[in-house]
Amino acid sequence: MDLSFLKPLYQRPGPVASVYADLSRTTEDAAKAAELRWRALRSELEAQDCPEDTLRAVDGTVTGELAERRSEGLVLFAAGGEVVHAGRLPGPPAAALARVGPLPHVLPWLAARGERFPYMVVVVDRKGGAIECVTAEGERERVDVPGDEDYPVRKVKAGDWNQSRFQRSAEETWKANAKKVGREVDRAARRVHAEVIMVAGDVRARNAVLEEISEGVREYTVESDRHELGDPELQAELSRVLDLKCAERVFAVAERFERELARGERAVAGLPATVEAARNGQIEALLLDDADSPARLWVGPEPDQIATDPEELRRYGVDDPREERADAALIRAVACTDGALVIVPPRDSDAGVGFGAVLRFTAAP
Repeated sequence: MDLSFLKPLYQRPGPVASVYADLSRTTEDAAKAAELRWRALRSELEAQDCPEDTLRAVDGTVTGELAERRSEGLVLFAAGGEVVHAGRLPGPPAAALARVGPLPHVLPWLAARGERFPYMVVVVDRKGGAIECVTAEGERERVDVPGDEDYPVRKVKAGDWNQSRFQRSAEETWKANAKKVGREVDRAARRVHAEVIMVAGDVRARNAVLEEISEGVREYTVESDRHELGDPELQAELSRVLDLKCAERVFAVAERFERELARGERAVAGLPATVEAARNGQIEALLLDDADSPARLWVGPEPDQIATDPEELRRYGVDDPREERADAALIRAVACTDGALVIVPPRDSDAGVGFGAVLRFTAAP
């Protein structure tokens, strides 16, 4: 998971309020129940000495969301009297929480958000096609591609006058329209760096378009028999493909981690070794498999100011080390050095990864 989108969160000094609010309404008195749940979270922030201006900013955002009834769940991070990030969740958070700390508590959000990558859905027929592009950030763009030729698009029945001429003309029309769609698919795929391209629609039109797509783009394509962009079954097929893509990516990184670790080369395991690698900017991919780990670290105001012991940070010139969740500290360090995060399902790790990393380079002896 690319963590670059987190960088703005780390540009504000703490303390940071992190809130995962359940705004769902499932009973007759649902609005009142949601408000009471928020009041309980607000009390938790107060008990943790959340700065008054930050508390007001959080309260304003959550109460506004409750009034407009726009979501069932909300995640937000606030510092210095401002909400730095607020995002709606598709449902209630896995666990409602409110905490104040030196750093934002982002791991539950990242776990719910999941691995994301750009993809495209292409629905074609013999007259052209429609392309939907989705970026890794979830931004959508639709491109309609009308064919240059629309007559004739059907072959005539056997025995009709001038049958062979019309059949050839129909095939030439399909090919001309498919060529135009294929060119647009190539352009769009390169523009959004699509890692999955689902091509759906009429089977003859699909095959014609696939013949026109460049080989480098074609390797990312899968096919579907559905005929409409909004078809729920097409969306279900797409979800399965994206889930498989995510699982493959996690497996590939986990396999590489185990291989490099066995060689004693570009991988480290365990909290102390992972902290040292993060401090040195070595981490290409941080691996975590326990969202509820009680492990704690000490941090300073800069991303690379991270240690297992406060005295170590003082030796590096940090006057006031602060204790923080280990995952929060490591994620900040990795995000700010353009590393990635892989959340490994516990069942996929034999003895549990805990904290580990694949490294860009090994440190000099």
